[in-house]
Amino acid sequence: MTTPLHDILGRQIATTGPMTLADYMATCLMHPDHGYYSTRDPLGVAGDFTTAPEISQMFGELLGLCLAQAWLDQSAPTPFVLAELGPGRGTLMADALRATARVPGFHGAARLHLVETSPTLRAEQARRLPQARWHDSVDTLPDGTLFLVANEFFDALPVRQFQRDGALWRERVIGLEGGRLTLGLAGAMPQPALAPRLDDTQDGDIVETCAPAQSIAATLGARIARDGGCALILDYGDWRSLGDTLQALRGHAPADPFADPGAADLTTHVDFEVIARAAAPATHSLLTPQGVFLERLGITARAQALSRGLAGETLNSHIAAHRRLTHPDEMGSLFKTLALLPQGAPPPPGLELRATP
Repeated sequence: MTTPLHDILGRQIATTGPMTLADYMATCLMHPDHGYYSTRDPLGVAGDFTTAPEISQMFGELLGLCLAQAWLDQSAPTPFVLAELGPGRGTLMADALRATARVPGFHGAARLHLVETSPTLRAEQARRLPQARWHDSVDTLPDGTLFLVANEFFDALPVRQFQRDGALWRERVIGLEGGRLTLGLAGAMPQPALAPRLDDTQDGDIVETCAPAQSIAATLGARIARDGGCALILDYGDWRSLGDTLQALRGHAPADPFADPGAADLTTHVDFEVIARAAAPATHSLLTPQGVFLERLGITARAQALSRGLAGETLNSHIAAHRRLTHPDEMGSLFKTLALLPQGAPPPPGLELRATP
């Protein structure tokens, strides 16, 4: 059985030819009638995946306190824009605001803005964060000092994939074969933007590019360099993209990305180098594993405090949540943290500034 979006995409490809992976991802995730994020709440046991804020309140609490300390370190500007990209159900920000309630002046100065395009998730966020204002993109966030968090946001942005062929590149595209959506290769062409990757790739290697990530990072970097603030970006990926990292999740299990478009979550690993370079003239921290970052922020002490009075299965679940967020075999190493900062600003707690080139 195919999804309505499968038929729509099939007709489009039959009419106009193969489409880029970026166009395919964008349609699958955000089609107004049949897109994955447009039509459901994908989080939790009843959904398809679980993000760190849904695993434990500790995640949002520590990120909120981290941003609050960064705000204090930059002389506590008043007012300031407190923003989140892709806030899910609003859990992270609700936990962050609860944890920062006793930071003098922080709540009074904060103006909460959320970047979210899903009507379903906006409704969930409004239940927890009625004081927020919503935006479709970072471009409409109000002017002013910006303290922002983006957790598992960049991984859902559409990418293009290119396979190296000598000194040229062949784009991987989505076509139609026997009524099924399939991956194929376009003709070999030069890709000037990928010229630097000829030094660290071989024939057949796949490189992913993400124009939306570059654009958003450039906007954030320019804002922060000009007006001050900090952006905390947490996601799975590494410093540089290499290989096919496209994955689909449905019912908390891997799925075929092309079998049921619109019914599964599609993501790729984040290329943090691209984000850091695009954000100039803002500076950036060293890329830090999530587990290391959370341990530096004191997650173990917080976990011990929250465990008092717990017993049985509740205690076991709490211990498992701490492990899942921090252990290298779980989210601790695959997920990374990057901070964007104005030149000369101290790094947020838990992170170190990169060495000056």
